[in-house]
Parts: sequence; structure tokens; C-alpha cells
Amino acid sequence: MHAPRSVGGVLARAVTHALVGLEPRRVEVEAHVKDGLPAFVIVGLPDRACAEARQRVKSGITSAELEFPRGRVTVNLAPAGLRKEGSGYDLPIALAVLAASRQLPHDELDRHAAVGELALDGRLRRVVGVLAVAEGARRMGLERVLCPSDSAAEAALAGVEPIPVRHLADAVAYLRGELEPDPILPPRAWDRPPEPDLADVRGQERARRALEIAAAGCHNLLLAGPPGTGKTMLARRLSGLLPPLDGPAALEVTRIHSVAGLLALDQPLVERPPFRAPHHSASTAAVIGGGPGIRPGEASLAHLGVLLLDEFAEFPRPTLEALRQPLEDGVVCIARAAGRALFPARFQLVATMNL
Repeated sequence: MHAPRSVGGVLARAVTHALVGLEPRRVEVEAHVKDGLPAFVIVGLPDRACAEARQRVKSGITSAELEFPRGRVTVNLAPAGLRKEGSGYDLPIALAVLAASRQLPHDELDRHAAVGELALDGRLRRVVGVLAVAEGARRMGLERVLCPSDSAAEAALAGVEPIPVRHLADAVAYLRGELEPDPILPPRAWDRPPEPDLADVRGQERARRALEIAAAGCHNLLLAGPPGTGKTMLARRLSGLLPPLDGPAALEVTRIHSVAGLLALDQPLVERPPFRAPHHSASTAAVIGGGPGIRPGEASLAHLGVLLLDEFAEFPRPTLEALRQPLEDGVVCIARAAGRALFPARFQLVATMNL
């Protein structure tokens, strides 16, 4: 395949995906290099973190002992009407610029998706939402995803072949056919704190029985009583009574935590029901979801797990009213001027309060 030509310059493309809620949307990173005064422009509705890729990409290419084009470089993130957020566009932008300056083969770039943040020395850092990006690549028929080494195990969960790279120079050498991809190493094992266990509770037969019935029937639960009677201690042990998540459920929960940036290096797949306990001062957007970037809130992070509202009566009324939809429908619909997103939110609500 020959490089696409444009009048007065060379055009190259790389593929990545933007996230709208949990859904990946295909983004073509188009790089155009032509003669003229040196300039580097990124268009296509990037946010500030994405627009700042100019400095990271330029320094990363130089640090990888590659040549940054001396002419005018224009990068377009298409479709232009979709807002691009985050630093995960650094790697596809760098690869598209290198292909447009004829330092990479275009045909190899067309067969890969790419995601990753560049350090100034050319190293690749992990970013949020790699699992969703890999799932988007699989739907588009792409079988390989170039990603940071720390995100390779996460990308593999989507059923594609991750190409783990530690440095921009490694990604370029791989696309040139000069380097075999590194094997995917198992996640590093860390000592995890033990989960709260109901065996820690002495007495409280009625409350223990209520927890067991709630766990068996997926019921919501309200624990009310005087201060110091162990309500919070009991509520925190409900998730320990729930069975591990099966394959599809674990992948669904992992996708949410990946987009929120909460996946641990040693746990690319969330296999235990999540437990979330926001403080009563949390805003409605923090509990339900939303904000400027339409991110999942505590209700979605507790999907298929437990959401604990300690000091239930202290939460603002709008926050409690907003919990009606997820409790009834199992989803949260976030509608903003910038877009609309659906987040799954089927959780067990456990609340504690003083009489």
C-alpha cells in the first residue's frame, strides 16, 4: 500500500479510539507534513491534555533518536465533532507523524490500533480505558493493539493481540519489522489486605442474619441504631459474603474500573464484587456519575457489588433522589451538552444511620 498523497505534502493515518462513557468510538489520527515554516498543530476538538501532546510527541520522537519533521505538521483527530480527552492519543499521533515523514511503513500502521502516553524521554505510560480501546479495535477487525507494557494484560482481555512496548523506539522498530514484540508477562503479585470477614463480628445475631439474607437474595439493607453498635462494621462485611464474579460479569466490572483508572497493575481483571463507600460530603456527580468528562460515579463503580452509604441521613437530598433510577433500572443515564452516556449500575445498597 502506498502512502496517501496530498497536494504539497504527505498524509498518513493511525487508528485509536475515543471513549464516550464506556463505548469506544473509532478515531483516525491524520498527520499531514508539508514544506513551510516549522509548526505543529493538533485540531479535531482536543481537550487540554490532548492538545499538550505537541510537546510530549516532539520530545519523545527526538529522544527516540528519530527525526521530527522540519516543515509544517498538522494532526487532525477525526471525526472532528467528537471531543478527544486524555493523553492516550500521544502514541498514535507520534506514529502518524513518523509515517507522514516516511520513517514508518503505512501498510503496517493500517493494521494496528494504538494507545499510550509518551514521556519526554520516549517511554510509554499506561492510560485509562485500554480495555475499551482494545474492544473497539476488535470490532473494527483490527487484531493487534500497540500499547504500553503495563497495559498489555488488560488489552488481552478484549480478545485481541496486544503488542507491549516500553519505548517509542521499540514501537517503531516493531512496525519496521526489526523487533519481535515482548511476551506478555504475568502481573506482578502484591500482598493484598484481607477482605473484611463476617467472622470478625461477635454477637449481633439478628444483624448477621439480615446480612446473610440480603446477600442470598440481592436485597438492599438499612441498618439503624445508636452510635457505636457496629452498623458500619457489619455493612462493610456484606461484599465478603458474595460469590466471585463469573467471566462476563468480571469483564463488565473491569471495563468500568478501567475507564475510571482504578485498575491495579497486579489485577487486570476484577474478579471480586466491588465495594464502594463514598463519604456523605460527596457530590451528586461523584455518586451518580457525570462531570466534565462524563465519568462513571460510585454507583457504577459498585456495579454487581455493594454500595455503602454510611450516615445515610447526612447525604444531600438530590443525591439520594438521583439513586432512584439505578435502583429501579440498573443503569445510570448521563446527559450533557457534550454527549450522552449509559453506565450500568446494578448494586446492592447498604445504608447505615443513627436513630
